Amino acid sequence: MLSAMVDAEPVPRIAIIIDDLGYELEAGRRAVNLPGPIACAVLPSTPRARELARAAQMAGKEVLLHLPMQSAIDDADQEPGMIRLDTTREQFARSFDESFESVPFAIGVNSHRGSLLTQHPGHMEWLMEEITARGDLVFVDSYTTHRSVALQLARENGIPSVRRDVFLDADRDDESIAREFDRLKQLARSRGLAIAIGHPHPETLAFLERELPGLAEQGYELVGIREYVSLKYRAGNTDALPPAVSAAAATAD
Repeated sequence: MLSAMVDAEPVPRIAIIIDDLGYELEAGRRAVNLPGPIACAVLPSTPRARELARAAQMAGKEVLLHLPMQSAIDDADQEPGMIRLDTTREQFARSFDESFESVPFAIGVNSHRGSLLTQHPGHMEWLMEEITARGDLVFVDSYTTHRSVALQLARENGIPSVRRDVFLDADRDDESIAREFDRLKQLARSRGLAIAIGHPHPETLAFLERELPGLAEQGYELVGIREYVSLKYRAGNTDALPPAVSAAAATAD
């Protein structure tokens, strides 16, 4: 009887997104070739955006539009497709359309940087209007600030949406990545579901290439973003206590 009860326990599920794809071809291809349904978040209008989005789709990976938004630490970088606080509604619509068109096969949107913009309900409402207008898309709040209202606005607009739990590589050394990966697994064990974001750094890619093949043997299931969002909603669409946004994690903004 005990054995049957153990066997009936749900398998903890993990989703992983690799952000910031679109500039470097070699790192991008390496991310696309990671084992399992890793999601590939592609920056709009970057030199390799279309090529890597197509490669990801052909490899059976889900593609996200990794939409640049203004950071509270505004270093004046103007990335392609950047949405800023002074962007008008008309400019927002035009910019989003150009960004979305530049990343083929996108099944959803996640935020890039955005620790300033995701605090502003007006701009987040505009974002959700643009997402809704394009049909069956999901939204992932990268959650670079605990003041983000993006998830709340997505849910109010009926958009299937989740929030990031763990940044794998706010610190890029192997020990830190391993620690955050362990935290991801612990969250999945305790909640049933957990989602992480990483970046195409050599250290991160090497770690995932080494660790992902053993996840199933350890009792975890790696799932895609659509499936993760669906499972989250089936579980009640609630998040546990918000993950901490540490000073180190803020560098991922």
